[in-house]
Amino acid sequence: MKNEMTLEFTAVSENESFARVTVASFVAQLDPTMDEITEIKTVVSEAVTNSIIHGYENKGTGNVKIKAELVDGAVNITISDEGIGIVDLDEARQPLFTTKPELERSGMGFTIMENFMDHVQVHTEPMHGTTIYLTKHLTKNKALCN
Repeated sequence: MKNEMTLEFTAVSENESFARVTVASFVAQLDPTMDEITEIKTVVSEAVTNSIIHGYENKGTGNVKIKAELVDGAVNITISDEGIGIVDLDEARQPLFTTKPELERSGMGFTIMENFMDHVQVHTEPMHGTTIYLTKHLTKNKALCN
């Protein structure tokens, strides 16, 4: 059975925690472990923060969209923006790379996403936005996914 939710909000930093908690609450119906919930919240936080700070350059001028679906014990999360996109995706995915060192950004967002999720795919187009596709198979439900 598939169950899904969508969420759209203004790209301001105050909404990052709202997004993180909302997705975690939705995923909770699959009875994830505390570690899995923490990882999902962290990944949502990283992706949303990237959209706000990098995609919209922290101007609050656009929206961030999240779609989460629960399918056969897995969580699929799509986070998208219509911001400036990523010029060099390979470079952006390198650990410690940041375009905003003045904001004390660690450059670990994509690395964290890749470590906490089973699958990470990024589609970006300069001046048209970025979409991140994330999948995590929950421990309790992994037998259903194989």
